Order: sequence, then structure tokens, then C-alpha cells
Amino acid sequence: MTKPEYGGESRCGYVAIVGRPNVGKSTLLNALVGEKISIVSPKPHTTRHKILGVLNRDGDQAVFVDTPGHTTRAKRAIHRLMARAIHQAVEDCDLVLLVVDARGLTDEDRLLVDMLRPRADRTILVLNKVDLVKPRARLLPFLDAIAKEHDFAAYVPISARRGENLDALQGELFTRLPPGPPLFPPEMKTDRGVAFRAAEIIREKLLHLLHQEVPYGLTVEVEHLSQMEDGRWLVHALIWLDRESHKPIVIGREGAVLKQAGREARLELNELLGGRVHLELWVKVREHWSDSERELKRLGFDV
Repeated sequence: MTKPEYGGESRCGYVAIVGRPNVGKSTLLNALVGEKISIVSPKPHTTRHKILGVLNRDGDQAVFVDTPGHTTRAKRAIHRLMARAIHQAVEDCDLVLLVVDARGLTDEDRLLVDMLRPRADRTILVLNKVDLVKPRARLLPFLDAIAKEHDFAAYVPISARRGENLDALQGELFTRLPPGPPLFPPEMKTDRGVAFRAAEIIREKLLHLLHQEVPYGLTVEVEHLSQMEDGRWLVHALIWLDRESHKPIVIGREGAVLKQAGREARLELNELLGGRVHLELWVKVREHWSDSERELKRLGFDV
């Protein structure tokens, strides 16, 4: 049943999704919104930008803020930038979803728990990856121990990857959002435009193909995106690296890595843009871009 126009009954607010790297924050955002708007990879710090995802339910609206993985590492400007994004989201949002791995807490998790302690009454602890807990009976004592130790607003076990118990999570957060009218139109799923999402898709494919040391100094910029007369989309993208030595790794022998990343990205871009895509990728080096706030700003980061 759809609720009437706002008269104090509809609820709307911002919900920050925070957690250490690789706990499934972006997978959770995509599952809640029902569309892939944040890329996913096993590499730490896959999410670098603040990305909004919008969920509407019976006249209520939750605006999720996907944040980078929390880490104590702050060697580069990009790491400091990501840390600021997390703290700003926590300060600005009405609710916080603290996502942890249901198989156990780490020291990084406990740092976040301490950081959120003053906001415990508006923080929901989300135990993700319950499908990996074997046997499942181990989950209840773990939940009980956390609840005794920490006084959060709610505790919800889920599997974002399998979509398990997401209705319960939605119920918990929608009852805690403040009264207010929707902030975004109902058809809107994210604040990010097509060029940004295309660049992120290309970066995701590269992350899956590259060694551990390369992704931290790699970003993608869509320089041109347009639809041609025959209906095809033309996408020109620049792959920026911060080390010359990484260039042959990203290109691969006889261009194999770049070709594979391009093929995989093009298939997903066909779906995103709703038509065939001609994708051109160029690899360039801009040394130390990840440690320069000026370069980060030029490349579209929120500095």
C-alpha cells in the first residue's frame, strides 16, 4: 500500500555504509538498490568515491552512501581523501550500517566500533556473509556475544551476495529514518552519471586481471562518450597509472590484458547504455597522481 503525500508519515534519510575493506559494502549497496551502481572486486579499496544509491519503499526513501573501506593506512593523498569521506559520511548521515564479516571481528572492525560508539543509537550492525559461516549454528553465539559487548540500535545477519535477510535489514532501517518527503525522484537509483559508471566498470575489469601492487596507482577517466548515427555508443577512456613500470603490466604481452579488460567491459557497457559499444582504451602515465590533491581533483575525486 502506497503512503499518501508527505504529512509527517513518510520517512526519508541518508544511510552511510561503512566497514573495513572487503566486507561486502558495495555488494550490499547493489543488492539493496536492486541494480549494480558500485563496482565489486576482491582488491582492497575498490570503492574510492562517495556513491549514492536510492531505495524507495511504500513512499519512504533511503539514500545510501557507499564509502571506501576503512583503514589506518594513510600514506598517500588518496588514502587520506578516502578516510575523510568515511568520517564525513558518518557525521552527515541519519543512520549508519556498520558491515562486518559474520565469521569474526578483526582489529580494524573494532576501531570502527570504537569510532561509532557515540552514535551507537543510530548504528545498525550488519553481519554479512552468513552463507560462509559453517555450521550456521555458530552464528547465534557470535551474535549474542557482540550484542552483550556493544550497544547498537540493531543487529542483522545477512548475505548480500545471496540476498538473504535483506527485508529484515530494510525494516530495521526504515523504521529509524526521520520523517520527511523523498529527496530524489522515485526512478532515480544513483547520483552518478553514465560516464562515471562506465569508467568504474572498466576499472573493475582491470582490477580482476592485475597484480596486487598495480591497482592502487590506477584510475580510469572517460574522456568522451557519445552515440553515433548508427545507434552505437562511442567510448574513449584513459587508464591513468602513477608508475611507468606498470604500463607493460596493464597492457600485457601483445596487449592481451588490455584486450581482455576491454572485451569484458564492453559487454557490461552494452547493458548499461542499452546498445552496442565501441570502446577505445588508452594507457597513460601521470606520476604520483594518487599523492596529489590537485591531480585527484582533476580526475574527479571529491577533494
